[in-house]
Amino acid sequence: MFTMPFVGCLANPADVEVWVMRNFTQSVVPPFSFTYDGKHSSQLLPRWKFEHQQKQLDNARALHTFTWLDPETKLEVRCECTLFADFPAVEWVLKFKFLEGAGEKSPLLEDVKALDLKFVSKTVNGFVLHRSLGSNAQRNDFEPMHEQLKPKIEIKLAPVGGRSSNTTSLPLFNTEAVGEGGVIVAIGWSGQWAASFTHEGDGIRICAGMELTRLRLYNGEQIRTPRILLLFWRGDDFLVGQNLFRQLILAHYSPKQNGQPVTLPLSCTSCGPPDEANQATEQNQIEFASEFVCYGVEYFWLDAGWFEGRWPNGVGNWFPRKDGFPSGLRPLSDALNRMGFKGLILWFEPERVFQGSWIDREHPDWVLRLPNNPNGLLNLGNEDARKWLTEHISTMIEREGISIYRQDFNIDPLPFWRAADPPDRQGITEIRHIEGLYEFWDELLRRHPNLIIDNCASGGRRIDLETVSRSVVLWRSDYYYFEPIGQQCHTYGISLWLPTTATGSGFPMAYSLRSAMNNGVGLWVPWSPKASHEIYSRYVPWANWEAGETIDVEFAKALVDEFKRVRHFFFGDFYPLTPYSTDDDVWMAYQFHRTDLNAGIALAFRRGKCQQSSLRLKLRGLLGSAIYEVEISDEQLMRKTFTLTGKQLVEGIEVSSETAPSSLLVIYKAK
Repeated sequence: MFTMPFVGCLANPADVEVWVMRNFTQSVVPPFSFTYDGKHSSQLLPRWKFEHQQKQLDNARALHTFTWLDPETKLEVRCECTLFADFPAVEWVLKFKFLEGAGEKSPLLEDVKALDLKFVSKTVNGFVLHRSLGSNAQRNDFEPMHEQLKPKIEIKLAPVGGRSSNTTSLPLFNTEAVGEGGVIVAIGWSGQWAASFTHEGDGIRICAGMELTRLRLYNGEQIRTPRILLLFWRGDDFLVGQNLFRQLILAHYSPKQNGQPVTLPLSCTSCGPPDEANQATEQNQIEFASEFVCYGVEYFWLDAGWFEGRWPNGVGNWFPRKDGFPSGLRPLSDALNRMGFKGLILWFEPERVFQGSWIDREHPDWVLRLPNNPNGLLNLGNEDARKWLTEHISTMIEREGISIYRQDFNIDPLPFWRAADPPDRQGITEIRHIEGLYEFWDELLRRHPNLIIDNCASGGRRIDLETVSRSVVLWRSDYYYFEPIGQQCHTYGISLWLPTTATGSGFPMAYSLRSAMNNGVGLWVPWSPKASHEIYSRYVPWANWEAGETIDVEFAKALVDEFKRVRHFFFGDFYPLTPYSTDDDVWMAYQFHRTDLNAGIALAFRRGKCQQSSLRLKLRGLLGSAIYEVEISDEQLMRKTFTLTGKQLVEGIEVSSETAPSSLLVIYKAK
């Protein structure tokens, strides 16, 4: 275990570089640990042969490779460490290799902690762990958690079932020394990570890595571990760290197009309860898409059910249904292009293989199985399986005209991985699968540079540093489709960490769209001018649609125009303006502020059972002396405008709505 000041000298990138050079070197115990042949790495690494190499990746990033070699057993430990010129942050990933010619198997390597570090502090105000829940299809998915760390009490966290943000926690943590500052720890591992936080009196010990590693490496074999990112911040408000992290993600991790972070799509889909896309055909999808041209929708979303065998038991048959798409999906994507769409979003779930499907029949050796379970796991650690999947999906992207490749994952992989491990190779199946996943995605992006990958996993259950660097989140929760209070709560919780996510809007009402919108949003069937709304009432009873009622298309267009007008603000800093709550009888409000534009938005929601007709909003991040033009738009898109100083907006403005549920959108910009 390595010990360092909590924030101390790490207030800028240059100081982080000095810290790295001092502590990833010979005769010093680095901030990671493992046990090898029964001995702890703190006893071993200072005696092993050490090398350091460096290269510049771009203007803002430098890669330092630190290597330790055991002269006796020929185990090589390589730490690939990235330093940033524009953020006080450092990232690293460990790799272990048993060099060729060293023997058939290495001694036992176990308890690998990619991060093992104690931060010391003289704070008298204590330590707080800020994090958010993962996704579990609940109203409180991504709920913010603020846990006071108590002396000698360890907080241990790991996801449920092997998907990295399933239920328990996002693998993103802000540990604060209250009044001093803190460090954000992000884990990049799309499997079963584990982390622990222990108050040891004079500081906090933080450990992170895979939950289980106990294995021997074969001759010439190499494995990698979870990626670790540390971001240091100073101040007395944890939101300083959260917004610095959002900026770091945008600058160096979010997928880019033309050098800029991807703008998430404005899309439309006919898929949803109760039958997803099982009844979709080339003709009815083209007809449906044509109804959304009036909104200027950018992408058409075809979800589960387009393939042979349909949803949910056709997974493993990645071929368009002949009864719906006799000529494949190209006629649909070509028709979308003619209508002015940017492209097609297409759903896949390649890692789940249902019994009797094509993959299950033709390549049973590619599939990991459990007794009495009709679902198998496509083993991405199997090179043949991964290469076939890469070629097949890549060919479909080109042949069928797919612009956004949507990858879902609706089973827990951990039991499959654990069951496949030999006793002296515990963790190896998971490692190979996760490595294979990254190789698969990376190769798709190499072959198709403009491709966008959407990472779903039962709605937001596979969010971590590695996935957010390759993919976007277009459907962040499977909770009760289009329910607005849950969507408000999800935006509040996940926006503390990620600058862009998306979900769907069920109805052309301001309350519905504003609850759902972020940098992107998907419009569901009832937005269609031709849709019958009667059958949807049981899914969204709050909408109060009456049988036979039709939408006001011009009003719906105005709502979409409002979204387009403000979507870029979601790239900015995030500020909660009310306490987090899942209750039906409160106001909830939050703000997105672009410091580069000195402008932003606030969204305020009066929920259905809320008795208070007004709310005082105290905006954040503004310049006190600046003059701001302010516009407030109500549920009917009626606007009122006025001018206030930044000081007045920070001190607070009263907003009100006489109806519930309802929403208000505040847009402000410095003059």
